[in-house]
Amino acid sequence: MSAGSDIAPETPSRFGTFALVFGICFAILYTICDMAALPMFTYHPGTGRIDPGFARAVRDEGPAMYWYGWIANSALGASILGVLATLLPETIRSKFPLALAWVVPIVLLPLLIYSLKFYWRW
Repeated sequence: MSAGSDIAPETPSRFGTFALVFGICFAILYTICDMAALPMFTYHPGTGRIDPGFARAVRDEGPAMYWYGWIANSALGASILGVLATLLPETIRSKFPLALAWVVPIVLLPLLIYSLKFYWRW
C-alpha cells in the first residue's frame, strides 16, 4: 500500500462552497433580473439621481441605467444563498458539481444576448 492511499479525499471548504454557489447563483439571478427588469435601484447619470427599483428615463435627463441595480440584486441574492449553502452538512456540500461554475454561465449567455435584441434593430 502506498503512502498516498491513506489520505482522505479532500472535502470542500466552507469558502469553496460559498464561492461555487455564489458564482452559480449570481449568473442565474443576473439573468433573471435582466430579463424581468428587476433592478434594486435605477441610476440616472445625467442628474446623478438614484431611484429605488425600476424607474424609466425622464425626458431631457438622459438614459436610465439599470445595470448597477441588477448587479446589486444579484450580488445580494447570491451572497445569501452562498452563506446558506455553507450551513449545509458536509455530505451535501461535497455533492455540488464544480462544473456548474462554468456550465451555468455559458448556458445562460444566449439568454443574455437575446435580452439585448433591442439593440439589434437596423
